[in-house]
Amino acid sequence: MPTIDRFLEIRRDPHSGELLARGGDPGAHSVLQRVGFVSVARLHETYHRVPTGLSDRDEKRLATGAVARLRARGYHVDCDADFDTDARPAIYPTLGSSVAHLAERIREATTTDEVAEALTGLTAAHDGILAMVADVLAATADFYDGLDEPADPYIARRLRHLTDEHLRTIRTDLADTRNALADRHTAHPGRSACAEEVLSTERERSAVCACPPPPRTAPVPPPPVAAGLRR
Repeated sequence: MPTIDRFLEIRRDPHSGELLARGGDPGAHSVLQRVGFVSVARLHETYHRVPTGLSDRDEKRLATGAVARLRARGYHVDCDADFDTDARPAIYPTLGSSVAHLAERIREATTTDEVAEALTGLTAAHDGILAMVADVLAATADFYDGLDEPADPYIARRLRHLTDEHLRTIRTDLADTRNALADRHTAHPGRSACAEEVLSTERERSAVCACPPPPRTAPVPPPPVAAGLRR
């Protein structure tokens, strides 16, 4: 049975007429954002709305695209009849999937060298992921410098502050971590790969492998019986 997080609703609010999407898990929220919805965080829920200033035709196109893409990923979507569609667009890897791949490599790593290699994709000085994030923030700050609302220069300065202070700290700390791991050349004691082979010095040849048995834990004693329950 699908969990409740696999269900969404995309409808016009009967009171305000606003086109809203409610429900779903973080994966569904990412689909909505990629289609063009804007997330709204409230005290008891997070929902999504269409951007302001769209025509009814553009809102319908946006909502129909969201229904199609969510259903293509296995979500159950209830929607107004105007947004219903049988289209199921192809699913392509996102830019973030490369970072998820690095995380999976680190979770499966058994040596410090393997983790150092994975972290290099993040910390490489010229073309690492964090260097590219800094470039994106700088480009966005430059874009805000050319806009004409009073808050735009402050937003540009805030983006540059994030790049020069917070992101620089993350890049520096991760690069130091990567370099320290690259110098260690050791296996993780809790992640040794099991070859399922018996050592040549093993006298009991019926043994399955040479791995030490898992640690035994003492059984937890039952809680004491309350005095009032004894007979």
